Amino acid sequence: MHETDMTKSLFLTIKEWWEEQPEKPKIKKVHLIVGQFTCVEPMSLQFAFEVQMRNTFLEGATLEIKETPLIAFCHPCQQEYKPTIGLYYACPTCHSPMEDIRSGRELKIERLEYSLNSIELTQST
Repeated sequence: MHETDMTKSLFLTIKEWWEEQPEKPKIKKVHLIVGQFTCVEPMSLQFAFEVQMRNTFLEGATLEIKETPLIAFCHPCQQEYKPTIGLYYACPTCHSPMEDIRSGRELKIERLEYSLNSIELTQST
């Protein structure tokens, strides 16, 4: 389950930012962008986050996952298309192999919601 490793990496990234803050914020929500082609199962990632954040500065924070679709671009046809993950990746028009992925491989922190002394803030990354 690579979601566990991804959650550890997510934790370390946020911890690095958190430790740099002069006043340690209470993180309420982590907004993630996850592409469909990353092979990350959102439910598993959600579970791993909840379990691994126990007894850390992120305990009680929630994970909000926004999925982005797999979108490829066919150069011979000059058009975007949505491949069927796991079934068919070639261009539906000319059957050229998928070479140019425009969306679907993202895995990044979009923003954090946190509070400082009862002040709610949002930090985009």
